Amino acid sequence: MTVQDSLLLQNKLHPSLQPQDVVKLCYQAAFGGEHLLKDKAIAQTYLMREFSAVPAENAALYEEISPEICRVSLPSWKGHGLPPEWLFPLFVLSADRMTNNRQLFEQALSTAGKLVSAGRLSFSPAAWQQYLTQYWTVGCHPVHHSSIYREKEHPSYRLVQKRFVRLFPLLERMAALPKTDGTRVLAIDGRSASGKTTAASLLEQIVSASVIHMDDFFLPPQLRTDSRLSQPGGNVHYERFQKEVLPHLGLRKAFSYTAFSCQKMCLSGRRTVPESEWQIVEGAYSFHPVFGDYADLLAFSDIGPQEQMQRILKRNGSKAAQIFADRWIPLEEQYFKAFSIPQKADICF
Repeated sequence: MTVQDSLLLQNKLHPSLQPQDVVKLCYQAAFGGEHLLKDKAIAQTYLMREFSAVPAENAALYEEISPEICRVSLPSWKGHGLPPEWLFPLFVLSADRMTNNRQLFEQALSTAGKLVSAGRLSFSPAAWQQYLTQYWTVGCHPVHHSSIYREKEHPSYRLVQKRFVRLFPLLERMAALPKTDGTRVLAIDGRSASGKTTAASLLEQIVSASVIHMDDFFLPPQLRTDSRLSQPGGNVHYERFQKEVLPHLGLRKAFSYTAFSCQKMCLSGRRTVPESEWQIVEGAYSFHPVFGDYADLLAFSDIGPQEQMQRILKRNGSKAAQIFADRWIPLEEQYFKAFSIPQKADICF
């Protein structure tokens, strides 16, 4: 979605849009919400207070305002049963990853001006020029919504990068799980380069989870016999996972396990899994039936074959990409097919 598309969508969704609100949208598209996070403790307190005051709504969770940024509705977040404690890290992560871009801001304003001149926004060219003249007298700066917009639209949202929207359905499923005295367990299986590790890393920050990586349980070279690798999922050291991890899952207690190093091709040190409300087992083969039903929620991370190879090539280089294509991806696909892994998932994303 381009900035023009976003402006036209906002004009349609919010007919009380004023020049001041368009400038605010263009500013947010270019700079995000970093200016609101000078003191994160105050920003979090303000979010919690605002969230408790808004009514719950069963509406869309977000509206796009640029190719990279969306406005996540607090009433909708509440209506979807999502806790505000999960939204604040998304807001912080989004602000931290934004690059202030004055040129993008001015380009967005130029696009808005063309739409106003063409009569495609809900106010006159004269009103637009009058507000812009007033705005630039104090230089480039963030602005509030107009009083008319606040009265009619009741805006209540936080800015979040669109790259995180992929996780929203998964977060909803996680929020719907009943709380327990122990730890709730999420398993994320899926195809190579589909974003499993990235998703787990983000969830670690969003829901304060501890993460166990299946990469730490690759089968050591001395165990990679033809017989073993012919088994679906045989290239994961599931015996060690069963011994070192499985007994601890679901228990609200820290533990540690020995990690396999893909660089050294051997066991290399121990990894500590801290006590937490959530445990995430991330990586291919995490749904292996030999582990039983250890997880409260199963999520499958998917990707098309063409994009998969493009990502692997970019991430690992051409030599490693060829090894993935010839060896690791076929082994994964064998496992997915043999055990109907995508169909076993509670949610695919």
